[in-house]
Formats: sequence, structure tokens, C-alpha cells
Amino acid sequence: MNRSILRASLFALALSPMMALPSVAFAQAVPAQLRPADQGWVARVQDTLASITTLQARFLQTAPDGKTTSGTATLSRPGRMRFDYDSPSPLLLVANNGRVVFQDRSVGQVTTIPLDRTPLGLLLRPDLHLSGDVTVTGFEHTSGQLHVTLERSDNPGEGNLTLLLSDSPLALLGWIVQDAQGRSTTIALSDVHLGGAVAQSLFVLPKAEN
Repeated sequence: MNRSILRASLFALALSPMMALPSVAFAQAVPAQLRPADQGWVARVQDTLASITTLQARFLQTAPDGKTTSGTATLSRPGRMRFDYDSPSPLLLVANNGRVVFQDRSVGQVTTIPLDRTPLGLLLRPDLHLSGDVTVTGFEHTSGQLHVTLERSDNPGEGNLTLLLSDSPLALLGWIVQDAQGRSTTIALSDVHLGGAVAQSLFVLPKAEN
């Protein structure tokens, strides 16, 4: 994949829709009309995500142009995640200490943004919840899968995050990030392992090369 396209896709993964951009007319996210059964599923999804302590998985990332990239994802809640992209990609993403750090190892470039302004921040927060500062704006339950779409409550125009889960067992399959321009980046997880020890050295934030 062209490096500039992949880098843009990586930024979309972490930056949209939670970037703090100016609000327009103080718009508020419009909650989905959930039936009692749907509300029950959303509550179970919240509890399932909140119960995750560590996760290790392979991922397949599909960029807005349809190009794909794979790698290994490691998560340690609260607050820590690492995306190792398979060679020949030079990109690395590490979340820790309230920050998300991108490294392009081909040029030694490092970019840092606040974790709480990213979709990853939603998944990694210690008090994970699907209400309050985020609003459930869409819900689908079909063909054994749940799709739960979230937007920032006070600025829905930034885009949305859709969580993808299987219903039996209830488990995270991945997510779709849609930016303000309607471009979608999908992360599909496979070979998922929950629990167990994860080396905390994986989450040391990369630094720019001199």
C-alpha cells in the first residue's frame, strides 16, 4: 500500500471521530431508538468490553480506498494498546500514559495526540461506558452479529465509531471508524486471546530518532 494512504488510514483509526473540533450550532448526537431487548444487548456489550483486561489478536485493517494491511494488536486495559504492522510497513502505534504515539520508522517521525480524543480512548478508558459523553446512535443485531454505533454526544459531526461483536459468545470482532467526510477504516480481529500476562515493555512510547 502507498505509505501516505496507509498513514492516513492509521490516523483515521485513532483520530476519528473523537478529535476535538469546533462544534457547529451546539449539535447533539441523536440517540438510537432502542427497544428493551436492544438496550439489554448494549448493556451486555458495555459489560463485556469493560471486563477485558488483556487482549492479543491479529488484525486486518481496510483503508477507505479498500487496500488492506495486517498486523498484531495487543491491549492491556486500562490505557495501553499497541498496533504492530507487518513488514514492510514501517508504522507503529502505541497508546500509554494518556497518549497515542505514531511512529514511522522509515523516517524516524513520531506524532503524539491525547488518548481521550480517540476511539481507542473509548475502548481503553478505565470507566468504560456507552453513555454520557458518548451516545449510541445506531444498533443492529443480525446474522449473529451486533453493530453498535457511537458518536461524541456534544459533537456528532466529527464522525462515528461502530463496534462489531459476535452475539454467541458475545465477543469483540473489531470496529469501523467513519470520519467527518464519510470515509471508513475497518479493523477486523482474528485469533483473539483474552487474559493472560502481557509484557508491559510493549507499551513503552516510541521517541523520535535523532
